[in-house]
Amino acid sequence: MNFLRGVMGGQSAGPQPSGAETVQKLCDRVASSTLLDDRRDAVRALKALSKKYRLEVGSQAMEHLVNVLQTDRSDSEIIGYALDTLCNLISNDVEEEEPEENAQKTNSDDLAGQFAEIYIKQQENLTLLLSLLEEFDFHVRWPAVKLLTALLKNQGPQVQQIILVSPMGVSRMMDLLADSREVIRNDGLLLLQQLTKANAAIQKIVAFENAFERLLDIITEEGMSDGGIVVEDCLLLLLNLMRNNSSNQNFFKEGSYIQRMKPWFEVAEDNSGWSAQKVTNLHLMLQLVRVLVSPVNPPGATSNCQKSAFQCGLLQQLCTILMATGVPADILTETINTVSEVIRGSQVNQDYFASVNAPSNPPRPAIVVLLMSMVNERQPFVLRCAVLYCFQCFLYKNQKGQAEIVATLLPATIDANSISAGQLLCGGLFSTDSLSNWCAAVALAHALQDNSIQKEQLLRVQLATSLGNPPVSLLQQCTNILSQGDKIIRRGSKVQTRVGLLMLLSTWMTNCPIAVTHFLHNQTNVPFLTAQISENLGEEEQLVQGLCALLLGICIYYNENSLENYTKEKLKQLIEKRIGKEIFIEKLAYISKHELYSRAGQKPQPSYSSPEQMLFDHEFTKLVKELEVLITKAVQKSSEDEKKEEEVKKSLEQHDSIVSQYKELIREQDMQLNELKKQVAALTNQNEQSQTTITQQTSQIQQLRDQYNLLKVQGKPLDSQHHIHNEAAQINGIQPKADAEEIGRLREEIEELKKQHDVLEGQLAEKESVIDKLRTNQTTGNTGEGCLDIAGEQTTELHKPVAIAEAASGDNDSASALMKISQLESRLSALDDENQKLKDQVKLLTEEQRTLNQQLASTTSTVAILETDKRKLQQEVTESKKEQDDLLVLLADQDQKIFGFKNKLKELGEPVEDEDDLESADQEDDDDDYEPS
Repeated sequence: MNFLRGVMGGQSAGPQPSGAETVQKLCDRVASSTLLDDRRDAVRALKALSKKYRLEVGSQAMEHLVNVLQTDRSDSEIIGYALDTLCNLISNDVEEEEPEENAQKTNSDDLAGQFAEIYIKQQENLTLLLSLLEEFDFHVRWPAVKLLTALLKNQGPQVQQIILVSPMGVSRMMDLLADSREVIRNDGLLLLQQLTKANAAIQKIVAFENAFERLLDIITEEGMSDGGIVVEDCLLLLLNLMRNNSSNQNFFKEGSYIQRMKPWFEVAEDNSGWSAQKVTNLHLMLQLVRVLVSPVNPPGATSNCQKSAFQCGLLQQLCTILMATGVPADILTETINTVSEVIRGSQVNQDYFASVNAPSNPPRPAIVVLLMSMVNERQPFVLRCAVLYCFQCFLYKNQKGQAEIVATLLPATIDANSISAGQLLCGGLFSTDSLSNWCAAVALAHALQDNSIQKEQLLRVQLATSLGNPPVSLLQQCTNILSQGDKIIRRGSKVQTRVGLLMLLSTWMTNCPIAVTHFLHNQTNVPFLTAQISENLGEEEQLVQGLCALLLGICIYYNENSLENYTKEKLKQLIEKRIGKEIFIEKLAYISKHELYSRAGQKPQPSYSSPEQMLFDHEFTKLVKELEVLITKAVQKSSEDEKKEEEVKKSLEQHDSIVSQYKELIREQDMQLNELKKQVAALTNQNEQSQTTITQQTSQIQQLRDQYNLLKVQGKPLDSQHHIHNEAAQINGIQPKADAEEIGRLREEIEELKKQHDVLEGQLAEKESVIDKLRTNQTTGNTGEGCLDIAGEQTTELHKPVAIAEAASGDNDSASALMKISQLESRLSALDDENQKLKDQVKLLTEEQRTLNQQLASTTSTVAILETDKRKLQQEVTESKKEQDDLLVLLADQDQKIFGFKNKLKELGEPVEDEDDLESADQEDDDDDYEPS
């Protein structure tokens, strides 16, 4: 303990040991002491020396400190000292207080990097450190967080890879955000910032560990834009998670987190007194919105986020900040850039932005207010660039907006009492400020981008130059500035102004032969361009020469030969005589070789450090890339080559038309074939259903026949006929007229009538026999005994007591017997009538059976007709396939001829694009229509 007191500052009579010796003795004590208190005191002493003697402690004690972390986990105090010591060694934030003799040693950053590399050389060391994050003790958890942060700062990629393969490594770090102690939570944010740098895999894991929800909750708890440094750390972490990570961006959007960003931008009416922290927070919030709607994101993801921003009111809130007063300049600039990318390529958002008015008296459209700032040379440079970018994004793929801007320049729509966008653009185009000239020219070029209708409409614009002089067209005024320079505008000869005007004219005349004709109609334009190209000027003027060559090339390529003096052939002859083809092509190549050309082509937003660097526009660089190849080929071709090319083109067009016709024919036949196949399938299905129905009917008819024969043998024809009628009605889907109860009732009545009929027939026979006997007795004069005998015999025969009684009564009174006979005859007549009715019913049922048999025969014939139709359709399908094979053979012959013509073109040195290439190019063009580049 005396030794430790000496190290920690106690008085000693002997000579003082050096720092290295002291560190060595402390390391020995840590390694050899058996008492925990001694080891703890030694580690505490190493911690005290680790800042002053950093190299010595790091080189001698690191291994012992790691052993302490492994063996003394039960004592949080010694673990905390060891972690603090390692953090002092590896952190770059250590204040160096070394003596002069150590001043020449390795600097702090190198030492930190070397110690971090030594520590992570054994992967188990980092795994051990991750496990310590689970300790709740403040003196263990906090230094462990700081040590991990220092390791990530010095050996980021290596540490990230180890953490990525460590089970629950990221989850343990995410748990730090839920710690109730703000110090640990805040340092956990810094740790996650370092962890998520440039590693998409870790970014996705952190996002799916519910990071968005936790971070947004912290931002809300801390006061959103009015919060402190913690809000800034949360926003930086969110930017790390979503920048260049489309998966996390989509997860953020799908989780409805964009809606939670709207309250961030609710600024108070009194915007005075913005703190520096609030400006920083709001700036980061705007950057987060821009990450979600950046043009470099996949088109689908960008459009979805733009749609969500409009639906939740975020765009409206941003426009409110845009038009508010008292907003700091840098926040206003970033808000303009954010609104620009939220509306870029989204028709709904662009229409809303066009309807936004500034709170002025009278109200003015926000576009007009912004353009006033762009053409005002007293406004900050970055603000003017932001306004230009906003105007470009408003017109991007927005033909409606382009038409509205051009309409403000047309004579019929000019309002002398108000300032319009067109007036501001013309004012900037012809002002004395070269940056205003360039910005106005580029803005007007975007109003014409890929819109041939507006290019023709802009030819109608007339400008009043001075009193007493007739108005001139806008195209003529632009060319006058180029050709006359100082005579019209004192500073019009500046390179920036001329570059802007040449870009405007090039965009205007591309794909617009009418504008080319108007340009060539001025006799001074072509001589000016050839003079500019042929002169030997300095490097500053080479870009102007290249743009003049581009403009002259456009006049050749899009020339319709409507002017006799400036046909394609004559312009090429002029180039060959006055300039030379090689020199012309060399001057044309100056554009793409310029150092600022490639920078402008990287992203749509104009980002320049100074106004002098603003020479190229992003969309114009794409136009140059497309036109340079076309113009070079057009200038190099001779008249004979052009004639041959025209002939080959006509031949190819003819063949293409033939092929198109055959393709159309094949397409029609294919459609017909498909229709026939559908019909065949339908008829086949119908045939199968008919076959099934016929089979069922045949089976049921056979059953009915068997039943009928059985009933006929049993002597019950009536029931059989009725049953057959009922079953046949069910087979053919015909329902009987009466319901089931009525049928049952009728059957019962028929049964009763049959029984009555049988009884009456028996009685009638008996009575006829009695009558015959009585008549015989009256005639022969037999006595009553004989009658009684006869009556007894009759009774014996008939076994009926009623007959005996009637015979006895007949002996007493023959008159009454005759009366009864007449009654019986009347009843017999009635029974005969009923019997006749029953026979009529049997006849009717027989007729119905015959009708059912006829319907069955008709169904059988229908099935036969369907079979015939099916065979005909199959024959037609076979013939169509044969005809299609003949057409394919003919197409193969035509393709062979086309291939021969293309080979001839290639032999002549002409480029020939295959049909597949053209289709892929068309597909790419279609994709570009939806891709905000």
